[in-house]
Amino acid sequence: MRFRIGRPTHPPTHPHPHPDPDPEGTVPDAAPSLAAASGEAATAEPPLSARETALIRASVSVVEPFAADMTVYFYAILFTRHPEVRPMFPPGMDAQRGRLLRALLRIVDLVDDPESLVRFCGHLGRDHRKFGTLSAHFPAVGECLLASLARYAGPAWTADIAAAWTKAYGVVAGAMISAAEQDETQRPAVWPARVVHKVQRGHGIAEVTVRPHVPYPYVAGQYVSLETPWWPKVWRYYSPANAPRPDGTLTFHVRAVASGSVSDALVHRSALGDVVKLGAPMGDMVLDAAVHRDLLCVAGGTGLAPIRAIVEEVARRGGRHKVDLFLGARTGAELYGVDDMLRMAQQYHWLSIRGAVSHEYIPGIRGSLPQVLAEYGPWYQHDVFLSGPAPMVVSASETLTRNGTQPDRIHHDPFETPVLSAP
Repeated sequence: MRFRIGRPTHPPTHPHPHPDPDPEGTVPDAAPSLAAASGEAATAEPPLSARETALIRASVSVVEPFAADMTVYFYAILFTRHPEVRPMFPPGMDAQRGRLLRALLRIVDLVDDPESLVRFCGHLGRDHRKFGTLSAHFPAVGECLLASLARYAGPAWTADIAAAWTKAYGVVAGAMISAAEQDETQRPAVWPARVVHKVQRGHGIAEVTVRPHVPYPYVAGQYVSLETPWWPKVWRYYSPANAPRPDGTLTFHVRAVASGSVSDALVHRSALGDVVKLGAPMGDMVLDAAVHRDLLCVAGGTGLAPIRAIVEEVARRGGRHKVDLFLGARTGAELYGVDDMLRMAQQYHWLSIRGAVSHEYIPGIRGSLPQVLAEYGPWYQHDVFLSGPAPMVVSASETLTRNGTQPDRIHHDPFETPVLSAP
């Protein structure tokens, strides 16, 4: 249900988102700037000058055609120079290389937006605790990152560009280290959780309920990274489909996808009693982000999970919001979870449900979710919560904005959760 490279369609409004031999020569070490960068990144001033930002972005445009080879090279020299970090990674590295690239692009995109950059790096730092990342690892990563950039930038790499990248990496590392250290004082890095219930829903979808061994604090609408015992060090992100429960259980709606090792294991292999691991909750698509009483919730496929959790949270708070919920799918058979939500609508007077299909003629609403939203609007006096495939979220956001909804009232998860040092 997530994600996309680049800046979100709207700025977040609340703290709430994949060789050759080692080349000759040395690269400036990022370590000396880490402590200073942590304090610098906490201010409202851009951590880099306009010229430094321009140098970084220009260098990225030079290496972009070689991005795939560059990430292979980066990990090759990282594991050669610093073999102690290799056990932190899974045996297969293809997906991880893509995440590294997305992380770099995201950081470059935010380099002149210090508030968003610090928030993004804070999320990364806290999330990295589950990998066993230590502050001592960051200089090693910075050294190899700059060496890789220098190699593939070729003659375009200059001392000024190296200095700008060193400074930028120092800011990133400082923010990540600071966030991780603070988080360590407040909660565990991982939560073991036992599978206590599982229901197959057809179309490759299963509802998997787990009970963490110790209390797991999260907010309805957030998402969670999950590791299975069959694929160690491989984490995937899922949204709980429920608001916090008295018994502490969380239910995930998981669709098995082609080449999806974790999702396939959860849907087809997991059984009662199996123990998975949960990373810290993340995400800002939460009810407290809303300023309007009226809410528009839009869900495509298993994107219903966080929306369902938000609806439950509205109910927990006494139904003080009016909620219009639109569910979308290609066909009626794929209109996931509609019966469950209709039962909730019968129970709660403030909740209305509409289902739409885009590729089948059946009674009811026909069309894509963005088309249907335009037809049933306007929604400019609503807070909007979107969840589903990235193209749907992007198109719906654009449709709503054109029809008067303020961009800062449109809430959704990040389109990609990039990870710098482990998957």
